[in-house]
Amino acid sequence: MFDDMGPYLIFIPLLPLAASVIIAFLGPKVLRQHSHWPCIVGSVGACILAFFTLRSVGSLESGHLEMSYYKWIPAGPVQIDFGLQADGLTAIMLIVITFIGSLIAIYSAGYMHGDDGYPRFFAEISLFIFSMTGLVLANNFLLLYAFWEGVGLCSYLLIGFWFNKPSAAHAAQKAFLVTRLGDLGFFIAILLIWTRIDTLSYDTVFRSPEKLDSGFLTVVCLLLFCGAVGKSAQFPLHVWLPDAMEGPTPVSALIHAATMVTAGVYLVARCTPLFIQAPAAQVTVASIGGFTALLAALIALTQNDLKRVLAYSTISQLGYMFLALGCATLAGGSRNLMVLAVVASIFHLFTHGFFKALLFLAAGSVMHAMGNVIDMRRFSGLRRVLPTTHWTFLCGAAALAGVPLLAGFWSKDEILVSALGASAEGQRYRLVYAVLFVSGVVTAGLTAFYTFRAYFLTFWGEERIPHEAGHHAHESPPVMTVPLMILAAGALLVGFLNAEPFTHGLAHFLEEHTASLHGAEGEAVAASAKLVAMLGGTVFALGGILVAWWMYVREPGLAARLATSMQGFYQLSLNKFYFDEIYRYFIVQPLLGFAEFCRVFDLYVIDGLVDLTGQVPRLFGFLFRPMQNGLIQFYGLAMALGVAVFIAAMALQMIFGASW
Repeated sequence: MFDDMGPYLIFIPLLPLAASVIIAFLGPKVLRQHSHWPCIVGSVGACILAFFTLRSVGSLESGHLEMSYYKWIPAGPVQIDFGLQADGLTAIMLIVITFIGSLIAIYSAGYMHGDDGYPRFFAEISLFIFSMTGLVLANNFLLLYAFWEGVGLCSYLLIGFWFNKPSAAHAAQKAFLVTRLGDLGFFIAILLIWTRIDTLSYDTVFRSPEKLDSGFLTVVCLLLFCGAVGKSAQFPLHVWLPDAMEGPTPVSALIHAATMVTAGVYLVARCTPLFIQAPAAQVTVASIGGFTALLAALIALTQNDLKRVLAYSTISQLGYMFLALGCATLAGGSRNLMVLAVVASIFHLFTHGFFKALLFLAAGSVMHAMGNVIDMRRFSGLRRVLPTTHWTFLCGAAALAGVPLLAGFWSKDEILVSALGASAEGQRYRLVYAVLFVSGVVTAGLTAFYTFRAYFLTFWGEERIPHEAGHHAHESPPVMTVPLMILAAGALLVGFLNAEPFTHGLAHFLEEHTASLHGAEGEAVAASAKLVAMLGGTVFALGGILVAWWMYVREPGLAARLATSMQGFYQLSLNKFYFDEIYRYFIVQPLLGFAEFCRVFDLYVIDGLVDLTGQVPRLFGFLFRPMQNGLIQFYGLAMALGVAVFIAAMALQMIFGASW
């Protein structure tokens, strides 16, 4: 039945949309605490169709499905279809979104139980899954942008879900406004593409390189990357994501770990046929990604909020993905390297979705047991109180740290290989890629350290439970722990899927749209380069775990002594390098001052001019007002005087003639 998935692609986003509508109308009065069922059914149904899509794409020689459903904008020369497409990249993204989304929906049924906004939560979750699946299925830039904004709206609603909480409302506003800055660049890029190619269809745009000269293409790619920077929380627009942890923990897992923040990575990967022709844009992508990965890792070293540690880890891992995408260049390199880089980035996106969603949900399980306390300084030694949470968190931490043979090891290793390969094959930017490779290796060590710092602080040491948890802190119910165990299995095993379908599906997509480009075929990355990257990443990762164990288990007081001796760096890291303060002082406050100036100018200058214009007729009215006093005798006298003056004037004219 589903051998040809083309006609059925529309049902992947429609199922969660239908669930959202049903919950919105029936949830508050009818479904109430059963509002999770439409969400789960819609997500699972979309997930099943996503697996059929993956099989269908893999079985086709073209590796591509596309279906146009109707003319969306038929306005003269503007002909934009509402059309969906699927290829290897789309199928992988759909599986991440729907599979992990389904598990998070099931988990949320236990985590959000009893919340006053229970139906609203699941309606918004379903709406988000609809928007995200539509985003990756869109076959043109305008439809992509429409779903892109839908995802941003859902993010705003879910971050500010507890809108009565001031910090949550502020975080939602901050996320919405900061990401809008990047979206502006994205929209301008779409307009520029339209001016040159007269269409926004992916297929036509990617096959029309001759219509985009080098300088123009570089500008377009950088503007597209602006959208990715905002949505995927990269420097300098990274400041919104840590504050987004004010939303419910399942929101953090779904939106800010596994799906929404990867939309920027998807955008750059989808536009690879454009980016590989703009080496300056590519090195910018790699540099921003590498710098963000290192910066976020340095901040995560000292954070005490468990969810914020994971938030900065997400920013860092997204930086890894952009680093790999920035290595996918044909400028002096081989097509093999290009394919390797894109595959490495998307494969890390895939594995990261499993172990980061696992870590966030495990953190939610800790909060559930600790009375919503998430400060690691207030609890410790929870491995006996929360055995399932402990083991699943350990699986996710080991995968994130890059322990050999686990998911994160394989995908992170491929990214380092891509950077090393670019430093060897690149011509103009060889030194930049070499520095980025070293930065990536160092970041791997820092990642292992801060991840296991969080693990040891939470689950080892003397058992301490905050008073908010009461005297009955216990493991979460099965509805929450079963998804944890499934994700833990994924964190351990999905790394072995590297060969298929990733290499085949993504390589086919890249070759299809770059066949006309003149790039050397080249040889595969040398085995020695792979060995260097693997050993470097592994040694630093294991070293980071060992240092974390030594500082927080073997010598618990060592961390405090180091913080005292390195007070300057410790304060920089703890205060997030003061980026919020810098932005507030140099951007927010000047803009608020300018807004206040505009308010005063409008109130006293613009309004004054308007009021003055209104006063002129009033002045003339004041001059003639005495003539309208309402006294009949006055009117009679005025008429008599008027007639007398008229008669006198006529008499004078008759006497003196026309000359008078």
